[in-house]
Amino acid sequence: MSFGAPPSLPGMRPTPPERGSFPLDHDGECKTYMRKYLKCMSESRSVNVQDCRLMARDYLNCRMDRGLMLRDDWKNLGLPDEAPAPPAGPSATESPSK
Repeated sequence: MSFGAPPSLPGMRPTPPERGSFPLDHDGECKTYMRKYLKCMSESRSVNVQDCRLMARDYLNCRMDRGLMLRDDWKNLGLPDEAPAPPAGPSATESPSK
């Protein structure tokens, strides 16, 4: 008998979760992206701001590129496909109308 562990039942096999299980980044391949994201979250007091979401996307993209997680659509991960366009406004080449 093991204390603190549920008893083994015959015929039950553990199955890994669909999400949330991925290899750790032991070599620190994406550490720079992770640190930028964590710094952003710290500075924004963990409020989900757009800049931090873009850094999260960069971090996850690094992990996917290096085979540390399966590639998935950004919409499935709750992140934007692309960086937002800069706000529309008068450009430096436009002259003000009179």
